[in-house]
Amino acid sequence: MKISRRKFLHLAAGSTVLPALPRTAWAQAYPARPVHIIVPYAAAGPNDIVARVVCQWMSEHLGQPFVIENRPGAGTNVGTETVVHSPPDGYTVLVVSVSHAINATLYDKLNFSFIRDIAPVAGIMRVPNVMLVNPAFPAHSVRDFIDYGRANPGKLNFASSGVGASNHMGGELFKAMTGLDMTHVPYRSSGPALTDLISGQVQVMFDSLASSVEHVRAGRLRPLGVTTTTKADALPEVPVIADTVPGYELSNWFGFGMPRNTPADVVMAFNKSVNEAIADPKLKARLAELGGILMPGSPADFGKLIAEETEKWGKVIRSANIKPA
Repeated sequence: MKISRRKFLHLAAGSTVLPALPRTAWAQAYPARPVHIIVPYAAAGPNDIVARVVCQWMSEHLGQPFVIENRPGAGTNVGTETVVHSPPDGYTVLVVSVSHAINATLYDKLNFSFIRDIAPVAGIMRVPNVMLVNPAFPAHSVRDFIDYGRANPGKLNFASSGVGASNHMGGELFKAMTGLDMTHVPYRSSGPALTDLISGQVQVMFDSLASSVEHVRAGRLRPLGVTTTTKADALPEVPVIADTVPGYELSNWFGFGMPRNTPADVVMAFNKSVNEAIADPKLKARLAELGGILMPGSPADFGKLIAEETEKWGKVIRSANIKPA
């Protein structure tokens, strides 16, 4: 079902005006028991890394465990549906990323509507992706890579953490804008994809800086370019891909969502805690090490981002006729 931009923004904004249960049901301060954080990817990927960093701070400061549960499968849809059908009480929380905006168009038939069924709660940060190759690969720049690809058609494989993930879309966008013949190789998460890139089983990956920066610093991978239109503070010497491929742009982003109808006071309490967490100097420095550009703001601010990104990637998916695996 196609929804107009105006309708997207209306739904995103409206999802934060939630019907509350009787106040007596929330007399005890939130959170009063462990909070389960559903990461819809396997461990070691960027979603998992960012969630663990933020939730450790929240566990330490809010007096309750924030328990990470990895629920990979179907390009985030397995974990997302778990949250959609969870009680709307604030104790089951989804780690939201650009993949959710992508999946709204990528999958024709889902058992839920992300915009309708998940309430935006809080943004965490935006992160550039980075174009990566094995150090043994014969390319030291984006231009070198394009020249190699044109001279060796059919010999390039690009890895991703799954169909519809940001690193998949980054590769598809690069492929479309350069005309290169590249075969997509999807994995269950960034962790095993990076392992095969390091071992030379695949040639390139457009992965999140959050999950790949330590491999770059250790010399296990060579960065050719970042996907944003400005350089990344974490890798200031790496140029932007748009310098070679004008108009190329992609960024990953992370945040939290809850089932629709979660009481507004619970949504706002969680939002307040996330904003406090990412303002903490130590946590702020840690997220900066991961390449993060912080996204403090209200639930409505995060909902607006989700709506705009859903529209943007919907156009790319329809144009390239991308289908789920």
